[in-house]
Amino acid sequence: MITQLTVHALVEQFRRGAATPSAAARAYLDRIAAVDPSVRAYITVTPERALAAAAAADARWRAGRPLSPIDGVPIAVKDLLCTKGVRTTCGSRILEHFVPPYDATVIERLEAAGTVLLGKTNMDEFAMGSSTEHSAFFATRNPWDLARVPGGSSGGSGAAVAADLAAAALGSDTGGSIRQPAAFTGTVGLKPTYGRVSRYGLVAFASSLDQIGPFAKDVIDAALVLRVIAGRDPLDSTSADVPAPDFVAELGRPIEGLRLGVPQEYFVEGMDPEVEASVREAIEVLKRLGGRAEPISLPTTDYALAAYYLIAPAEASSNLARYDGVKYGSRAAGARDVIDMSSKTRAQGFGPEVKRRIMLGTYALSAGYYEAYYGKAQKVRTLVRRDFDAAFARVDVIVAPTTPNLPFKHGEKEDPLAMYLNDVLTIPVNLAGLPGVSVRCGFSLAGLPIGLQFIGRPFDEATLLRAAHAYEQATGWQTRRPPLP
Repeated sequence: MITQLTVHALVEQFRRGAATPSAAARAYLDRIAAVDPSVRAYITVTPERALAAAAAADARWRAGRPLSPIDGVPIAVKDLLCTKGVRTTCGSRILEHFVPPYDATVIERLEAAGTVLLGKTNMDEFAMGSSTEHSAFFATRNPWDLARVPGGSSGGSGAAVAADLAAAALGSDTGGSIRQPAAFTGTVGLKPTYGRVSRYGLVAFASSLDQIGPFAKDVIDAALVLRVIAGRDPLDSTSADVPAPDFVAELGRPIEGLRLGVPQEYFVEGMDPEVEASVREAIEVLKRLGGRAEPISLPTTDYALAAYYLIAPAEASSNLARYDGVKYGSRAAGARDVIDMSSKTRAQGFGPEVKRRIMLGTYALSAGYYEAYYGKAQKVRTLVRRDFDAAFARVDVIVAPTTPNLPFKHGEKEDPLAMYLNDVLTIPVNLAGLPGVSVRCGFSLAGLPIGLQFIGRPFDEATLLRAAHAYEQATGWQTRRPPLP
């Protein structure tokens, strides 16, 4: 099936004339129609736009002039990236009918590369969640077991790639929202260095933490997509003027002699034994490939979760203040005055998790508490970054579990704290602004995927992806498919 091909295999079909972008787009749209009613990965599907873009790509391939190495590839994007003329909901009632007048920079870059937009994927409302159960519209299901969650907040993008409903997808990662769903759905999920990819047109949750990155079927595909979306953007003051290397060309280099740090704090109490066993076996595989594993310590890991749940809600409280029913988004009817309108609009438009985090953030920023909570959390963030700096003075890449547990069942984690603990191994990377990637490293006895996380130095995605690719090639876990029709 053409929908099972990796991006690089699909492009090779285009190059040889064995398939066309239009045929690929139609195959994906047919599969979405057949399978997505069960998985529910998409909020919005864009068939007319997809087929028009695919037809244009057909002509370029016939002429032997593709725009990029991913020209004509069908992709999906998380529904918090602005798409001109296509609604962008952020999984929230308050933006249910919002149609942006412009494209996010990453959308512009993907279109300039000739990719085919299939649609917008489901997510936890405003990216606040770890299960995609907090979407205002519906919950997304894990293709490996429809009774379980796909992770979050980018669960729709992860599920779309895992279920062959897109060749690749974009998500965003604020505290693990690419890597955790990648682990749960058995895909490759890459969170680039903060500043590597423009955030212009990304509807903000926490501006100092959010980063856009790809979901893919293998590491080569993730590298191909990253190469297209990476780079300085004058419209985003936080994007870094750091040249992006040819990430794909770097993948073939061996990892012999690569120093691999194994943080003792990441094998937490209560970790699922199947997760720990798979990750430790993966480390042995990396050692057989020539990597030199050594134990390291990241002592402030225990404090990162608490710091994150002060910093991120505080920034969300500020960012979400714009949704007041005045300029755009939903507006509650029947208000007495502007204050009543704003209160009713936010009460009706925001879901319980978003309200919870706004209240947390507003409290942390309030007079008399700012320094005790938000200020102290920022100091902890500095200590987390120093831990990583010290570790990378000794090692080249850090290897650890992506999540401490297997994909859980829908409704299983109704306690917010239990849900927050799910991100304990991904959050430190966001606080430090580092790149991280999750790849499959095995399956549980019940057939659920397990994620292995690689963490790298700032702007050293090339080494990170090289290590992940070497492991992937040595094991072949990526060839196993979900039990879907």
